[in-house]
Amino acid sequence: MHDEQILYDRLQHDFPLQPRPYQALAEGLGLCEHALLTLLARDFGAGRISRVGAVFAPNVIGVSTLAALSVPPAQLDRVAARINACAAVSHNYARNGHAYNLWFVAGARDRRLLDAALASIADQAGQAPLDLPMAREYHIDLGFPLTQRRTARTDRTDGTDRASLTVPHRRTRRAATPAPPVVLDDDDWRLVAALEAGLPLTPRPFHALALRTRLPLPHILERLAQWSAQGVIRRLGVVLHHGRFGYRYNAMCVWDVPDARVDAVGMRLARLARVTLCYRRARRLPDWPYNLFAMVHARDPQDLQPALTHIRATAGLDLTPGAVLVGTRCYKQRGTRYATAVAA
Repeated sequence: MHDEQILYDRLQHDFPLQPRPYQALAEGLGLCEHALLTLLARDFGAGRISRVGAVFAPNVIGVSTLAALSVPPAQLDRVAARINACAAVSHNYARNGHAYNLWFVAGARDRRLLDAALASIADQAGQAPLDLPMAREYHIDLGFPLTQRRTARTDRTDGTDRASLTVPHRRTRRAATPAPPVVLDDDDWRLVAALEAGLPLTPRPFHALALRTRLPLPHILERLAQWSAQGVIRRLGVVLHHGRFGYRYNAMCVWDVPDARVDAVGMRLARLARVTLCYRRARRLPDWPYNLFAMVHARDPQDLQPALTHIRATAGLDLTPGAVLVGTRCYKQRGTRYATAVAA
């Protein structure tokens, strides 16, 4: 299992931009191309892999938002199914800990189409969703680290022996530098649409992409390299369903941080090992006063609470108004489809 986790940590980043990328990856892992493709196909079929492809930086080629509804518990499954049917929705989770208990991410090519998707959801749900567009990212989807390391120190803020807890190993973090929005032409949008479905598990996946988009292979490889260098593509590689790797528990932590301090606190949070996502979003007063968000994942609920305690203490958030919304069910999880038509 540990060797598999190391393998998937490496496969989430730096997908080779060359005609036979799986062969190049396999050689670096001590495998043959066929063995690697067989492994990926097995785990794709088992639902452990979402896709192999690009994760675009938020609000660079399109627009997206985090939205929420307050749904009677007995109606959650029914309302969630209606939301899942919307092509703009990529993630949809039930969460407890707040009156807003159904949370989803929606994205589209532009704000007009996104607003139309949210209006359609409002009609279906009988209420307007809470619309929380991102204001600043601090740490967004750099991959989900699976390999574990143990910390050797004792946490001075709560006395917890941190050597008793395992935390995901990861690359050194720096504050995210957002890429500016880019203007795409028709060829670019065809390429984005093809990438959103994922690269095929064939020896020459970029050739298949060229056939699908009717674009020359050299142009595709050059464009992907350019987007990666510009930060338009946040990462290129395997996208995991982390719940299938044992991280079945998660909490969305939110705080009401004074605007003058939120960036400093957000960047501090983003550097903590247990924080997998961190960003600032718009408030929606009076219903939603919170502007700082952090996601925390764990293998079991007994590990989740100590992690949350440590994060609050380390980031100086013990006295800051906030809430913890624990995920209770995942209704939908896939990549954002910016290029997909979202009309109801």
